[in-house]
Amino acid sequence: MAMPIRCDIFCAVIDNLGDAGVCWRLAHQLAVEFGWRVRLWIDDPAPIGWMAPDRQGVEVCGWSGDFAGVEAADVVIESFACMLPARYIEAMRARARPPVWLNLEYLSAEDWVAGCHGLPSPQAGLQKFFFFPGFVPGTGGLLRERDRAVPPAPTLTGALEVSLFCYENPRLPALLAAWRDGGQPIHCHVCDGLPRQQVERWLGATFPANAIVERGSLTLAALPFLPQTGYDALLDRCHLNFVRGEDSFVRAQWAARPFVWQAYPQAGHAHLAKLAAFLDLYTDDAAVRDFFLAWNGVGTLDWPAFMERLPALAARAPAWARQIAAHGDLATNLVKFCLARL
Repeated sequence: MAMPIRCDIFCAVIDNLGDAGVCWRLAHQLAVEFGWRVRLWIDDPAPIGWMAPDRQGVEVCGWSGDFAGVEAADVVIESFACMLPARYIEAMRARARPPVWLNLEYLSAEDWVAGCHGLPSPQAGLQKFFFFPGFVPGTGGLLRERDRAVPPAPTLTGALEVSLFCYENPRLPALLAAWRDGGQPIHCHVCDGLPRQQVERWLGATFPANAIVERGSLTLAALPFLPQTGYDALLDRCHLNFVRGEDSFVRAQWAARPFVWQAYPQAGHAHLAKLAAFLDLYTDDAAVRDFFLAWNGVGTLDWPAFMERLPALAARAPAWARQIAAHGDLATNLVKFCLARL
């Protein structure tokens, strides 16, 4: 019986935990769906405890010390250019057969991504490959489990159920005011962390987890921190999801629901180029584009105009999910890439 492939994934948590979320989902999928023996080396393991309480199939290791005596794996994944420990690179060089070394990059819909995906880069006497997630053929695809089912289409009647997950966002008070003063009943599930803190400031009162507050047409419900499976279920049940960064952004698309994305803010407004590239793929609807841009700080937030587009967005969401799934999921594409080089 062949030995399972051993894989080490390295993750340095920068902020906001999106990198930890992506790395956990990949580690879990490689272990459960492909039978790989996966170690997740992470400098802050605590978030994995609530993201994935059962830790099924993956060894979670604290990234500390100088890695003396650690044996390098068959496949080494350096997430988001986090820079491997020097002693670990020595262990990689000491192997009779060098490991397949990947730098898992950030997600972007920009045109240059497909041209750079899979390119080799000599590093420290070894070969490192750039592995880019993406929305189109020629990229690594997007994380999606084999058994991920598309939830039934929502019915846009009664109160509009919305999930709110965002970075610090100066446009949020205006959106909450529009929901409060509009005629449409809206039930907003507010995720813990930055979203709940901003809502608390808007309310001018404490807003602890599990609290429910009503303001005009708006009902606000404060959520506790959710495991990934609980967050996925939340996306499935809502009619509209506000998401951010990379992990929740991808999950919202698998939920086949209308969504609004806040890109991770970058120096020099580089995130706006990523947003524009995604919108070019996703929609040519001017009201939708304007709302996404406004949520990211460009232009005026026009909630009534966007709300009129929700039925059309809901109708198209399943087709969009099928389109971006057509060239394979990221874990499967990554496994094929590695097996061809082992």
